[in-house]
Parts: sequence; C-alpha cells; structure tokens
Amino acid sequence: MKRIGVFLLILFLLMLFLVYVTISDSKEQKTVVADHSENINEYTDTQVNPSQPESQAEEDSPETVPEETGSVRIQIEAGSEKFIAVPEDNSSAKAFVTLLCESPVTVQMHDYAGMEKVGSLGRTLPRNDRQIKVSAGDVILYQGNQITIYYDNNSWNFTKLATIEDTTGDRLLEVLGTGDVEVTFSIL
Repeated sequence: MKRIGVFLLILFLLMLFLVYVTISDSKEQKTVVADHSENINEYTDTQVNPSQPESQAEEDSPETVPEETGSVRIQIEAGSEKFIAVPEDNSSAKAFVTLLCESPVTVQMHDYAGMEKVGSLGRTLPRNDRQIKVSAGDVILYQGNQITIYYDNNSWNFTKLATIEDTTGDRLLEVLGTGDVEVTFSIL
C-alpha cells in the first residue's frame, strides 16, 4: 500500500512538472511571436541600407516600405520564368515581406505529393495557421519555416503568405517541373 502511495505521489509531481514546462514553453512562444510583431512594425518606418549608418540613410532619401502588404508585390523566379504574387494581410506575410526587403531569398524546393513544391525558408516566421483550402498559385508557410508553392488543390492547417497572379496549375507545373527547383523570392 505504501508503494502505491509513493508511486501516485511521484506520478502527481511528474504531471505538475509537465504542466509547468508546457506553460513555460507557451509563454516563450508568445514572446517570440511578440518579438516578430515588433520587427514587422519596423518595416512601416524607413528601410535603412545596412551598409550605411542610420543617420546617413535618413539624410539620403530613404526607400520606404509600404505600411500594408496590399501595395507590395513579390516576384517569384524559377529559371528564366517570373511570377508576381500578392501578399496576404497577416503578420506572417508582413514578416515575409520584411525579410524580402532585406534581401532576396533563394529556396531549394522539392516536389511533394504531386501537388506542391516545398523548401526550407532558412528561418522561422510567425504562424497564423488555420484550416484552409489551397489551390494553384497559393504560397503557403508550413510549420513556420517551410515555404510552399501549390500547383494543385489541398486542404490543411496552414498560413497563407501570398497568391500568384494570373497563373494556372499547369503553367506552374510546366515552369517548376516534377523534380527539384531553385526558386528566388524578392520584392518588386
């Protein structure tokens, strides 16, 4: 009987520890998202060239980044082909636009399930995951650090970053191919 009591006490303490760790991790994730949100808001101010001191950049006519992603266009380049995408209005897309304002991002993308190209973004962006249906031309953030270009339909818990204008699944598949492809994302 004593052993059962000790076992139950140890089990109870272990459960309390796991709850504490889970709560701590949740608070850290919220802090990371808040830090990203602060960085996102910075892009509404002037864009400073990293090679210039900040004061000099302000004196020269600084390039500004639009407050909303609605007026920004993303260029997606695969080989000699270029597509234009319109960013979504969410914190993930804003963080992606901010990243692209710093410099273009090139991603090695791989075919997955005959419906998408996916590759590592090389960093984590804030997530706005929700159950959505995607179709050809949707640019998706998956698990916070993978970028996906869909050329077919799917439904899953994702964050939509952008939509490629004036394209079809067949055209995307023609350009992106069935194997690996290098894709560069940049701001127009």
